[in-house]
Amino acid sequence: MKVRVLAMAALMLAVASTAARAADPRYPDWPCTQAKVPEISLAAVWAGPSLDDVQNTWKDDARVSALVSKLAARKTPLDEAEKSVKEFLAGSAADKTANAKLLFAGLFDTLNAQRSQVIGGLERVSRKQREAADKIREESIQLQALQGATPRDEAKVDALSNELIWKTRIFEDRHKVVRFVCEVPTTIDQRLFALGRVIQQEME
Repeated sequence: MKVRVLAMAALMLAVASTAARAADPRYPDWPCTQAKVPEISLAAVWAGPSLDDVQNTWKDDARVSALVSKLAARKTPLDEAEKSVKEFLAGSAADKTANAKLLFAGLFDTLNAQRSQVIGGLERVSRKQREAADKIREESIQLQALQGATPRDEAKVDALSNELIWKTRIFEDRHKVVRFVCEVPTTIDQRLFALGRVIQQEME
């Protein structure tokens, strides 16, 4: 009974995940209820001067690239990151606009790359979950056949039961992790928007 309940719970989660993905056929492996946005739009987070003249040159500035790494790290509290932006730009009055553009270009590139990595990881896990659900369903059918067989092989029933319990728990644990990680792209968006706003305010 315990195995049947666990297997049924896992399959219900699989069905729910499939239904969520079906809402947008462009992204069949996307497991989140949030809409998938593959990349952050520059126009959505930056209203300052054009960044066309800086492109990847922020990487050539050691101070900017080091600060970008610190600001982009989610372990850096947002208020601390905003303070660091203000301190950096306050100390470069003559080149404030140029440094501000370099800093935001670095943040935009870095945080977009982070988002891409998270999205790719979510979709890989989604594919594994679909495969795992199929396997659980197959083995549940096998277990039912073993349980109804005459004579009944108790050793095989126990072995398959234990394997199903283990696989179902892994499925459920992954599902919980996916729900948590689904929030990360939005968190990155909010971080980039907040830091971009501070950078633009400091430029004015």
